[in-house]
Amino acid sequence: MPQTADALGAGLERREGTDKVLGSARYAAEHTPEGCAYAWPVAATVARGQVRAVDEGAALALPGVVAVLHHRNAPRLAEPDDATLAVLQDARVPHYGWYVALVVADTLEAAREGAAAVQVTYAAEPHEVTLRAGHPDAYVPEDSDGTSGEHVRGEAEAAFAAAPVRVDTGYRVPPLHNHPMEPHAATAHWQEGHLSVYDSSQGATTVRDVLAGLFGLRKEQVTVVSEHVGGGFGSKGTPRPHVVLAAMAARATGRPVKLVLPRRQLPSVVGHRAPTLHRVRLGAGTDGTLTSVIHEVTAHTSRVKEFMETGAAATRVMYPSPHARTTHRAVPLDVPSPSWMRAPGEAPGMYALESAMDELAQALGIDPVELRLRNDTGHEPDSGKPFSSRHLAECLREGARRFGWAGRDPRPRTRRDGPWLVGSGMAAATYPVVVGPSRAGVQACPDGTFVVRINATDIGTGARTVLAQVAADALGVPVERVRTEIGSSDLPAAPLAGGSSGTASWGWAVHEACTALAGRLAEQQGRQLPPEGVSATADTAGRADADSDYARHAFGAHFAEVAVDTVSGEVRVRRLLGVYAAGRILNSRTARSQFVGAMTMGLGMALMEGSTVDAAFGDFTECDLASYHVPAHADVPDIEAHWIEEDDPHLNPMGSKGIGEIGIVGTAAAIGNAVHHATGVRLRELPLTPDRVLAAGAL
Repeated sequence: MPQTADALGAGLERREGTDKVLGSARYAAEHTPEGCAYAWPVAATVARGQVRAVDEGAALALPGVVAVLHHRNAPRLAEPDDATLAVLQDARVPHYGWYVALVVADTLEAAREGAAAVQVTYAAEPHEVTLRAGHPDAYVPEDSDGTSGEHVRGEAEAAFAAAPVRVDTGYRVPPLHNHPMEPHAATAHWQEGHLSVYDSSQGATTVRDVLAGLFGLRKEQVTVVSEHVGGGFGSKGTPRPHVVLAAMAARATGRPVKLVLPRRQLPSVVGHRAPTLHRVRLGAGTDGTLTSVIHEVTAHTSRVKEFMETGAAATRVMYPSPHARTTHRAVPLDVPSPSWMRAPGEAPGMYALESAMDELAQALGIDPVELRLRNDTGHEPDSGKPFSSRHLAECLREGARRFGWAGRDPRPRTRRDGPWLVGSGMAAATYPVVVGPSRAGVQACPDGTFVVRINATDIGTGARTVLAQVAADALGVPVERVRTEIGSSDLPAAPLAGGSSGTASWGWAVHEACTALAGRLAEQQGRQLPPEGVSATADTAGRADADSDYARHAFGAHFAEVAVDTVSGEVRVRRLLGVYAAGRILNSRTARSQFVGAMTMGLGMALMEGSTVDAAFGDFTECDLASYHVPAHADVPDIEAHWIEEDDPHLNPMGSKGIGEIGIVGTAAAIGNAVHHATGVRLRELPLTPDRVLAAGAL
């Protein structure tokens, strides 16, 4: 159906939907150049040590095996900024699963058989992989970006000791893994000194730049295509070892090489959400006004690369108090390097903070929604900057109205449904507005159509569609006349799809390019366009990434109803409802999909997702989808996502905030608070599995 010029905000279907249904959308592993070989990695089986020897003889004797690469014969790389990419460069083994060899063969089956035949001898060393509070090696990382380190305001300890009402408690969140539907994959090909790569990545520009640096190439000698990506959730936000290995193998063999990582290897090499230990102390007056907020977070990091899960960052944003201290501590262990996972920092941090707020509400005898309303603010507590917009109160009130919160009996363990205890809970949510510099180009064609070109990445969010809507709105034309070209590093450079920043960043550049083009077309005064058309470009560097006088965040409120089986301890979520204040919603259909998807992921975080690190072997026990459980349709019977109209002129030309991550923030806390309301027992370690419910004596 043709769309009008005012398509921005309309719930248009994704433009690539038909291609995905028909199978014509091509992913990284579905490109097979002529003569393509296949690779299979060999992962270390010790948690720490050195490779003494690699015996590739049996592998090379197998039919179809072309090469076995390892640290003694692999192409040399320049030293990377990201040490996780220094693969096959030396004999060290910093953690279980670190790649120590790569087998290349004519077929996938031969490569896999060859990898199994490679014999690696190790000199194992003592290892430590268990995170614990009070670890002697814990340190406060440098606060390079304002989200990590320690922030102190006032005299938090003294104010807490003097508070009439206090909560002092701890929470634990286990390691979590991204597990996108499409495993990490790359197909690499060298031709006359030019490296072409199809990569499963959230940002082809960054991958291009990193590969150019590693292989000593100019950027224009590398092309990276990430046209269709089957999910990432942060694990594809930076280049991962697979793309480096594919390029190395292609250079070593002189053939195109395809590498798809086995799912069981993903937990060790593509990042994970680090486990976090939280201690939260809240001091308040008898009216519920916070007087002291102390949030301490301890997380593990690897010995390869520092990464801090900044769980206390959101605490610096949420509630005002004259005294506060938020501290992060990293513990280096012999574990795989953690990295980004949807709403890094905010997701585990707000679980702890919003659970503690629920405990404070109970101690005060104040309704949990009312407690948050009493601690609302117009200024960011840590920076003192005014919020560009903060409609948390509206989200809380609208969510309570839609959920039917007013009819809730606040007393725990008062509602039954046969063998089930039923309860409801809520939590607030926030996520920062991040906008990065981007470039875009747009061309007006003589046939009356327009082509937008930008190296945005669509990881399943509908970027093609929304950017076409932004362009149509700026040009004042029907959206069906706009075509988008994305997903290649040969297009104008753009930041990655991550941090809920993609559309806000890309859309700014697209809007500016289209506005400039509209001005040029107006100057044509009805004259026929030249055969090559008329074009315009935009570059938002220096503006999109400039410091703002405002604190810019999205906010939301989550409500959950759960039932707890008094026999088995099983927790079932009956209803989930979220209301968000996220600036202007650019596409109602794709936005609702993002909110619901993130809320579902938060449900998984609350009830089933989690990994354990085997202390003896140093590996993640839950390393596939048979053991690492994620929500299925039966786990999500009723889920609603709504938003309020929010006009914020301090963001970007569209007035939009990111929406990809705020839906997971607060969901786990709302479910945990509902479980407490149902059972009367507070569980403070995720996930809330039946064994934990039974062990806590909640039934």
